[in-house]
Amino acid sequence: MGKLSVGGQAVIEGVMMRGPGKVATAVRSPEGRIEVDCGPVHSIADRYPILKKPFLRGTVSLVESLVLGIRSLSYSAKMAGEEDEQLTDKEMAGTIVFAFVLAAILFIAIPTGGAKFFHFVTDDPVFLNLMEGALRLIIFLGYIWGISRMKDIRRVFQYHGAEHKTIHCYEAGLPLTVENVQQFSRLHPRCGTNFLLIVMLVSIFVFAFLGWPSLIERIASRVLLLPVVAGISYELIRFAGRTTNPVALKLIQPGLWLQYLTTRPPEDDMVEVAIESLKAVLPAEEIVPGTGEYKDVTKTEGTSELLPSVSQ
Repeated sequence: MGKLSVGGQAVIEGVMMRGPGKVATAVRSPEGRIEVDCGPVHSIADRYPILKKPFLRGTVSLVESLVLGIRSLSYSAKMAGEEDEQLTDKEMAGTIVFAFVLAAILFIAIPTGGAKFFHFVTDDPVFLNLMEGALRLIIFLGYIWGISRMKDIRRVFQYHGAEHKTIHCYEAGLPLTVENVQQFSRLHPRCGTNFLLIVMLVSIFVFAFLGWPSLIERIASRVLLLPVVAGISYELIRFAGRTTNPVALKLIQPGLWLQYLTTRPPEDDMVEVAIESLKAVLPAEEIVPGTGEYKDVTKTEGTSELLPSVSQ
């Protein structure tokens, strides 16, 4: 039985789910109720079909996931009682720019600047670029490890685990009940953690042969080539999420291992929130009323994938 393509993200005290045409954010309020915000979502790729082509769709999906993720985080913070109001469009744009600049400093400027200290070994540009990639990977892993130690983030990572388990249960064709969901793994091959790790590894190979110009030129080249890296990485994670090839599955194993840091076993009430979020984006005709069971549907190609966010 085929299933629609769905993806999601953990937010503050809740889960955001995206399916073809709809996005929903379910949050547990301080009073214990599950509040669900659901609405239509349209990809720019629907208006410009060329953006659905391989190696272009990755950048589109990444940007759209970032926008939806920040909007869902803002809603969840409000519903969880941590903010008085949601971000305006202007504030959201500022948040995205700030996040991009911070990521550029942390994962581009610092690694390429730090790689100069390897000049004592050799001045070979390929070697220096490889060392830059190694530094970038170390910083990334250190960042993931560091935030995983934070109490508030650990709770978000529990919702991340609930999101993965719920999607696994749905893809297996079982009714969405807490008991069924809790049986599944909290690791998922299409996770944003996997995507980010693939981005780090792909960037090592893409940047390795760019020579070793000035620091400003190196930073600019990395930023300009980010869409290329994202496009390649997206195609790899799509393939990994659908293949049964044992060699390919072995290659994505490190990304799954990393999810032991970015997910935590969820509590039952967290799974309830994830279930409500997923049900909100499923077509009404797919669920038998009052049972949580599914009717047979044909798998469709959606633009929704589990893609990166701060929490993933």
